Amino acid sequence: MTQTPVAPAAAGQSASESSADQPVRTERRLPHAGRARAAHRTRVGAYIALTKPRIIELLLVTTLPSMVLAAQGLPKWWVALVTMLGGTLAAGSANALNCYLDRDIDAVMRRTGRRPLARHEVSPTGALVFGLLLGAASVLAIGLATNWLAGSLTFTAIAFYVLVYTALLKRRTSQNIVWGGAAGCMPVLIGWSAVTGSLAWAPFALFAVVFFWTPPHTWALATRYREDYAKAGVPMLPVVASPSRVTAEMVIYTWLTVAASLALWPLATSWVYGGLAAGAGAVLIVAAHRLHARTKADRGAKPMAFFHLSNSYLAFVFVAVAVDTFVR
Repeated sequence: MTQTPVAPAAAGQSASESSADQPVRTERRLPHAGRARAAHRTRVGAYIALTKPRIIELLLVTTLPSMVLAAQGLPKWWVALVTMLGGTLAAGSANALNCYLDRDIDAVMRRTGRRPLARHEVSPTGALVFGLLLGAASVLAIGLATNWLAGSLTFTAIAFYVLVYTALLKRRTSQNIVWGGAAGCMPVLIGWSAVTGSLAWAPFALFAVVFFWTPPHTWALATRYREDYAKAGVPMLPVVASPSRVTAEMVIYTWLTVAASLALWPLATSWVYGGLAAGAGAVLIVAAHRLHARTKADRGAKPMAFFHLSNSYLAFVFVAVAVDTFVR
């Protein structure tokens, strides 16, 4: 019996080494490709983290109900879509530029130490360019697709947050969030003007709700991270004032928040919204007074409980605006 000839192996190789050659090369390439994909995902994730997505969620919660109230029902789907997308880009722009300007203090604060610039996952130049591009895209998208009143308000919101709050007020005064927080109120005006092309008293009432809500909400968080802010040299009210004074001011601003929410009732809503807003406001006021009493008595005050409750309160009030509109 004759044997089937076997192709000779390459010089210096056995047949088994020759047949194993291709798999070995593939195995060497896969880890490299996997590392490249992982590095790409990490970089993309770092840029997304610059936009602070969790903060954006709360801003959008205030935008859509404002549009529903302005339209007295569902706004045109494309207006809502572009405004929400543009609002996301605008908030992402402001947050990325905030990270760029605050990269020195973010690196020394425990709460912000994992942000991309603090961990050198993104270059400062990259963050700056990214933030500016997002801002330009947001203004153009909203301005071209809806109207230039909404577009100009979008630009104002970004500029106010970056230049007035972050660059001017944050490191200079304990009232930084009182005035700087106005940037977070702008989505209600943007949403309303995107639908109507104008402004009215109703969106300014909603603006006031967010304006007065922002200080106690932020001071609750700043109380939790007081040492962080002190280390970074940021004069948040809990850093420069006694705990009882902080909670006393939180009580005052909480009452103003609820009063602003009820001011919307006769302007643009019915008893449905009035009842829901009054009930939610009562819960928030009780929580603020309880926090102040526990702080004065040094009996285990929990500012973060108020912080989380205030988040729920704001979302509830704006959902109540939409519910009232549809019921009517």
